[in-house]
Amino acid sequence: MFSQKLLDEIAATVNHVLPQPLAAEASSNMRAALQSVLDRLDLVTREELEVQEAVLARTRQKLQELEKKIAILEQRLPSE
Repeated sequence: MFSQKLLDEIAATVNHVLPQPLAAEASSNMRAALQSVLDRLDLVTREELEVQEAVLARTRQKLQELEKKIAILEQRLPSE
């Protein structure tokens, strides 16, 4: 689910910083640990977020329309 590109960039940074014999092992361990942490997070993609925002906007609009209709109907009721 998480961007493989981001993990590749982090691994490349580790490879540049550490001495070569340690870099490959550290990069591999770091990648596995980071992937494990990210997999446990309940993250969504930007696209999923935008879809849910659109659904929410439509729901809010519908709610406002229903509230207006209820207000009109309440005004038509005889007052007690």
